[in-house]
Amino acid sequence: MEEMEEELKCPVCGSFYREPIILPCSHNLCQACARNILVQTPDSESPQSRRASGSAVSDYDYLDLDKMSLYSEADSGYGSYGGFASAPTTPCQKSPNGVRVFPPAAPPPPAALAPPPPPPRNACLTCPQCHRSLVLDERGLRGFPRNRLLEGVIDRYQQGRAAALRCQLCEKAPKEAAVMCEQCDVFYCEPCRLRCHPPRGPLAKHRLVPPAQGRVSRRLSPRKISTCTDHELENHSMYCVQCKSPVCYQCLEEGKHSSHEVKALGAMWKLHKSQLSQALNGLSDRAKEAKEFLVQLRNMVQQIQENSVEFEACLVAQCDALIDALNRRKAQLLSRVNKEHEHKLKVVRDQISHCTVKLRQTTGLMEYCLEVIKENDPSGFLQISDALIRRVHLTEDQWGKGTLTPRMTTDFDLNLDNGPLLQSIHQLDFVQMKVSSPVPAPPILQLEECCTHNNSATLSWKQPPLSTVQVEGYILELDDGNGGQFREVYVGKETMCTVDGLHFNSTYSARVKAFNKTGVSPYSKTLVLQTSEAWFSFDPASAHADIIFSNDNLTVTCNSYDDRVVLGKTGFSKGLHYWELSIDRYDNHPDPAFGVARIDVLKDAMLGKDDKAWAMYVDNNRSWFMHNNSHTNRTEGGITKGATVGVLLDLTRRTLTFSINEDQQGPVAFENLEGLFFPAVSLNRNVQVRALAVLWEQRLDHSSQPCVRARGQTLPLLSRRCSV
Repeated sequence: MEEMEEELKCPVCGSFYREPIILPCSHNLCQACARNILVQTPDSESPQSRRASGSAVSDYDYLDLDKMSLYSEADSGYGSYGGFASAPTTPCQKSPNGVRVFPPAAPPPPAALAPPPPPPRNACLTCPQCHRSLVLDERGLRGFPRNRLLEGVIDRYQQGRAAALRCQLCEKAPKEAAVMCEQCDVFYCEPCRLRCHPPRGPLAKHRLVPPAQGRVSRRLSPRKISTCTDHELENHSMYCVQCKSPVCYQCLEEGKHSSHEVKALGAMWKLHKSQLSQALNGLSDRAKEAKEFLVQLRNMVQQIQENSVEFEACLVAQCDALIDALNRRKAQLLSRVNKEHEHKLKVVRDQISHCTVKLRQTTGLMEYCLEVIKENDPSGFLQISDALIRRVHLTEDQWGKGTLTPRMTTDFDLNLDNGPLLQSIHQLDFVQMKVSSPVPAPPILQLEECCTHNNSATLSWKQPPLSTVQVEGYILELDDGNGGQFREVYVGKETMCTVDGLHFNSTYSARVKAFNKTGVSPYSKTLVLQTSEAWFSFDPASAHADIIFSNDNLTVTCNSYDDRVVLGKTGFSKGLHYWELSIDRYDNHPDPAFGVARIDVLKDAMLGKDDKAWAMYVDNNRSWFMHNNSHTNRTEGGITKGATVGVLLDLTRRTLTFSINEDQQGPVAFENLEGLFFPAVSLNRNVQVRALAVLWEQRLDHSSQPCVRARGQTLPLLSRRCSV
């Protein structure tokens, strides 16, 4: 049941929902929290101008919502949301044996107190989960239905948690706690109380209370009154925000804090205490996940260890059969096995960690849905059923896309075949005494199979039909596309390969030669290849399934409220490139992202959330740069319908720069870029983007190496020679 707790907490105050209401977007909010985040807008303003105005909500950073102070039931004090004070939350503590102790719910306010004032006319409410803006009518919050079904689920959940208080001194199976000692701060069952806490001697003065009352009393401790260091007769009553220290009333009147911003001491104490409590709770959760992670991996780690030992034993036995000259090679092979061993462990651990997080979220959703199904309120069920059905289907689809397929096998796919090597060693003297065989004949390029596509070239060759000389491999050479010297781009046994990452609209010369033990053949005839001009379109093959394509794959949108990634068809590895994207539709102020990415970037998250993308995400007011989920360089200025976003990728200087409507947006976004990059965009259903053609592609550097693929394999060329 603990996994379901996330479904029962308000996204504003972080506590269990209190008097929850259902918003038109199917999300829930505490009634008090909804009242606190209301924003009043003038009658003359339109919904579009509200977000662009200078109100408090204009500075709200929606993408940093997960970094705000959202307090759980373990917090004490007052939370904050977008600059508005929220209702006080109820603190909790943990007993020494790890059981959470929840105090009783706060009593309702006295009847003598006046009810909260009604929301102002034309008030605006922004959902903290989907960021959808809602304008209230004359009924205010009363116009939203109350989610009584969710209240019932929370009541049952809290009752089950309250019944989980156990004795902290039982050695084996802890029994249910009968009392709690306020002085010892320990829960006792009846046998342990008689044995460890007899009512005599100094213990006779201790106060024993019921466990439910102890959950509250153990949190209370006398507050020590502190006095001001500058005015000993004055107690601390305020907190200086600038100096970050408590001050007294006299300091504010005549001291150095008279012009500083100050806040109530009690409020700041509660705020800092709640922040520390929240941080400790997060650390505790991480430790729990790590413990579960180690338990789940134990069996697989043991199996990999056994396979590793067995394989190393076989490898040592085979290497011992070779002559002493192979001892150094044996050590290298052992090192490769250990690296494979570590690689397998890392892949398995990463996959299990990822699956553990997803399984926890799925379990919480399942338990929440089961509790919802138990309710007998048809109207309450139908209010949230559509949203739950969509979430369940979406979660099921995520599990079905190869998530449950192991990324790594436990077997070591390595085999040392020493037979041919031993035979070659035994025949070494005999070969040297033979008359040298002739060198191979020059290969023949098969023109009917050689072609270019975008900035890649495919070449094919063969040996002359009447040649009987044995060939051990081939060497393919290519010039730099500017009439420069030839360089080796491929060495291997294949007779066909594809070279990617060439310059657009360039002329390349290619030639190939064969080699064997005797020597190298003459070059083949030189083949001239012309690459196509630069162009731009989106790639349906690598895009997320929720992306919708139109206009010959030049226009994209999405059928999901979540961000999805789509890449361009053409990748760039060198040169200077610039392209533009037009915003054809922009509703409800979302924040699409534009930039470049690797081919294996995450497709179901905002561009820049992982280390495979470099992006700028922008809303109607401002923009940020993001890489590996790190947000930097907030810049004023946003996008609207009809705006144009430009991306400048300079792989000579290895920089990435962005512009909006032909004006540079912020400083140089990223530096030290290297490798193969594809144009990339992430968007949701509120945005439609149209790709304009690559406006220009300038070749400034011809020294970098291209990328070679031989019969379907892709290899980055890290040196002058690379083999498949």
